[in-house]
Amino acid sequence: MNAVDYLGKTVTVVMDRPMGSLHPKHGFVYPLNYGYIPNTVSGDGEELDAYVLGEFKPLESFEGVVKAIIHRTNDDDDKLVVMAHDKSYSQQQIRALTEFQERFFESEIVFAK
Repeated sequence: MNAVDYLGKTVTVVMDRPMGSLHPKHGFVYPLNYGYIPNTVSGDGEELDAYVLGEFKPLESFEGVVKAIIHRTNDDDDKLVVMAHDKSYSQQQIRALTEFQERFFESEIVFAK
């Protein structure tokens, strides 16, 4: 499945970089929970990555809805944007919350219809 196939679907994200953790190579701190969807494969050959928005403590896992995709146009590693069923963020809010990492890439944000 492509990242876009997950739009609107409920997924479980396993955090490998919970909020407040340090990136192992680049040294920045994750201001949100970041993880992956087990048993998936993304364009870079790794499991599909996901940002979890709207949760304000470090998590081990999170079940939520894929409300958007950050489709990187200069990289093959799209990111899912996952949040609780009752939450929603605008394109500008998603960009601001993921800027710590996404500023290094060109991308477009695709929303579930």
